[in-house]
Amino acid sequence: MENKKLLERIVLNPKIMAGKPIIQGTRLTVDFILNLLAHGASESEILNEYKDLTIEDIQACFLFATKSIESTDFMPLMQESA
Repeated sequence: MENKKLLERIVLNPKIMAGKPIIQGTRLTVDFILNLLAHGASESEILNEYKDLTIEDIQACFLFATKSIESTDFMPLMQESA
């Protein structure tokens, strides 16, 4: 699916979840889905738990996060030791 179509699945509404980016038609935030994945939940586990979600919704969360940080400059918090 093309990027534009995926990103249309993510919406921001100040009246829902304090304006955090959510998956359209849900109250599930992008950061909630990414946090589930970061803590070991599989895509299939998430889809089983949240029946209205699709794999494209999860892909949209990844794409939204990627687009959100792609033009951000980062400073290292710590110096790597050799």
